[in-house]
Amino acid sequence: MQRHPATGILLPDLPRRRFVQGLVAGGVVAGLSGLGGGAWAQPAGRPAQAAAGTAPVLRGTEFDLVVGESLVNFTGKPRVATTINGMLPGPTLRWREGDTVTIRVTNRLREATSIHWHGIILPFEMDGVPGISFAGIPPGETFTYRFKVAQRGSYWYHSHSGFQEMTGVYGGIVIDPPAGQAGMQADRDHTVLLSDWTDEDPMRVLTKLKVQGDYYNYNQPTVVDFFRDASRDGLKQALDKRRMWNQMRMSPTDLADLSGATLTYLTNGVPPAGNWTGLFRRGEKVRLRFINGSGNTFYDVRIPGLKLRVVEVDGQDIEPVTVDEFRFGPGETCDVIVEPRDDAYTIFSQAMDRTGYARGTLAVTQGLSAPVPALDKADWLTMTDMMGEMGGMEGMDHGGMAMPGMSHGAMQGMDHGAMAMDHSQHAMASMAGNPLKVPSKTARHARTEYGASTDMRVDMARTNLDDPGIGLRNNGRRVLTLADQHTIGGAMDPRGPGREVELHLTGNMERYTWSFDGVEFGNSTPVYFKYGERLRVILHNDTMMTHPMHLHGMWSELEAPDGSFLARRHTIPVQPAQRISFLVTADALGRWAWHCHLMLHMDAGMFREVVVA
Repeated sequence: MQRHPATGILLPDLPRRRFVQGLVAGGVVAGLSGLGGGAWAQPAGRPAQAAAGTAPVLRGTEFDLVVGESLVNFTGKPRVATTINGMLPGPTLRWREGDTVTIRVTNRLREATSIHWHGIILPFEMDGVPGISFAGIPPGETFTYRFKVAQRGSYWYHSHSGFQEMTGVYGGIVIDPPAGQAGMQADRDHTVLLSDWTDEDPMRVLTKLKVQGDYYNYNQPTVVDFFRDASRDGLKQALDKRRMWNQMRMSPTDLADLSGATLTYLTNGVPPAGNWTGLFRRGEKVRLRFINGSGNTFYDVRIPGLKLRVVEVDGQDIEPVTVDEFRFGPGETCDVIVEPRDDAYTIFSQAMDRTGYARGTLAVTQGLSAPVPALDKADWLTMTDMMGEMGGMEGMDHGGMAMPGMSHGAMQGMDHGAMAMDHSQHAMASMAGNPLKVPSKTARHARTEYGASTDMRVDMARTNLDDPGIGLRNNGRRVLTLADQHTIGGAMDPRGPGREVELHLTGNMERYTWSFDGVEFGNSTPVYFKYGERLRVILHNDTMMTHPMHLHGMWSELEAPDGSFLARRHTIPVQPAQRISFLVTADALGRWAWHCHLMLHMDAGMFREVVVA
């Protein structure tokens, strides 16, 4: 056994290199017994041990998917995963825009399951969220999804039942243009699905975080850090810096709830040591369809030696932009085109907290590899990440905690009756001209934010979209930002918003609760959209973590701070102390989910129901 570096709690004795790098042959070992004790059949022609990273591509209009259990071994210790057709990830589904697809999903588990088609516009009954859009798929039964494919691009699918997504139920979707219509030209096409795996039971992981929110944070400030700061900034400033964080009971290295302490990072189901390889021929243009199918990890992706020409984000074509690196969170997709000239290149996807990485290779033949970069140094969160627009005051004396950009409970005694508004029905007060032309910047905290579920409120959130985020600022590489993304064709709806809906992303790390407006899902009421209306949604992040926010069933059309259209998204990352707005056309009747795509945040309460009626 070994001890947690910050708390002294005993931890499992796993060699860190093996745990982070995984096994060379790590992956699915065999299908397990199915319902009733009988072994369920593997798909025809598929051996019990699936070749690493070779999830097949299934084409056509009819598909059969079986959710069951399989034995996997990523770290040297066999574990049970939930898988699709005995594979992790599941098969890539290749559809064609305009076709009607039929997918029969059979449940061979001992518990209910589901499949959600992430980013796909479809009738709400086909969306696959138990308790919201349907009842789920009971053990032993088959549910048939059927809908017309009304879009093209790179997407993915995953379970929306319990922690099944985290334990293996996910796969890629590629939608081609209608026959006769050309897409973005490339000579070769690879789907690169990034995910993460823990040998621990996800419920046990959540329980640990409920007891101690930073249980897996191994980047805690050390004595060495203190002396370095004192040498660079002076003793008083170093002491003030530590005092400030201690008084807030927060950590400047709180970038991710889970880390390489428990996670192994996967590329197409293969750990770094296994080195998934995508082939190309010299002179080809290669399209890489990156999908973040992880439960808990933001990845920073680059291919040393190659420029990345970003051509599509969240399945939507954007005006091409060339970068060295991009960050994306769970739920997001990003397509790039590269033009390799050498024999081999490393696809390097490091976790945002810098505790590990996923790795693959582009090569002219199997067995080649290229140098793997060292992990970047983990950065501390800044005052901008904590206070928003007031973050420029980093040199002030914070000993008294009189920071006007943020409140931490000192306002508990105030009368907040005037702030007790229903954000889902809120419309801005009348102003001269068009009051909704530009997104509002004034924080409107709900009364429910002033309670035990919220340990932080940002009063002056930043609205800039040109920040690549903590750990990527000024790193010497050109990094994609939200401000760089411009969907070709512009907005889908020419109308401006008729009203604003403002919701705050809230949490309490000590209690490990996550919520909207300080209210966890079990205690919340639905957000109502009027069918056919055009509205603006403002997400105001009152926490120090980045949240990838996914609205089901409708496009989120990201705005610049001046209200101009930027990009069509289905999952929008909201950085710490940031305020982001987007327009929605409520053109999809029914009940929809809206949540953070970090699985543990969603499970802990950052989830709302949206009703369009």
